[in-house]
Amino acid sequence: MTGIGSRLRKERERLELTQKAFGEVGGVEPNAQGKYESGERTPKADYLAAVAQIGVDVMYVVTGERTPTPVDQLSQGEEHILGHYRVLPREGQDAIRHMANSLAEMTASYTVKHRSRKTG
Repeated sequence: MTGIGSRLRKERERLELTQKAFGEVGGVEPNAQGKYESGERTPKADYLAAVAQIGVDVMYVVTGERTPTPVDQLSQGEEHILGHYRVLPREGQDAIRHMANSLAEMTASYTVKHRSRKTG
């Protein structure tokens, strides 16, 4: 298996999503997702636009060439987390943002207190 189908599968696996979950993002049934990945069918532009929203490198899927990334590109772990975040409903995204903000504030507070103990 080569071409668009295999590259699409690689992107799905990179984001650690099942065919069912990935197909849902693209607005297709799992059997259609399987056909895309096997090369039996070719995905349409609306499908590619939808999966691009969760971090799929559509340029890579279509051409085999990775989209150039900025110097501060996401790590694989960050891409994984972001992919899952993007498929959550708005309420889930809001909860994740709240949790991340709270953790960042706690970390900042701890760091400030810890530094002041070392210097004080």
